[in-house]
Amino acid sequence: MPPKRIASYHNQVVSQVRAETQAAHLRSLEPYLTDSEKEIVRRGRNAAKVKSRRTSAAIYQQASSLETLIGYLYLTNLDRLHQLLDTLNIW
Repeated sequence: MPPKRIASYHNQVVSQVRAETQAAHLRSLEPYLTDSEKEIVRRGRNAAKVKSRRTSAAIYQQASSLETLIGYLYLTNLDRLHQLLDTLNIW
C-alpha cells in the first residue's frame, strides 16, 4: 500500500503548486498584506513575462507574484512568512 500513499502525497503537493492554486492563495492573502509586501507582489507580477501554455498570463503572473513574496519573506522576515502561511492553513 505505500505506493498509494506516495501518490496521495504527490497529488497534494501538485495541487498546491499549480498556478491556479497559487493565484487563489495570493487573492486570499491580499487583505493581510502590508504596503511594502504589496509592492513586492507588484514587482513579482511585472517580472513574470514568460507565457504559460497551460494557463492564462494573468494567472501565471499572480502565481509568480506569490512565489516572489514567499521568497522575499523567507530571506527577510521568516516570522511574517509563517504568519501568512498560517492564514492560508496549508501547512
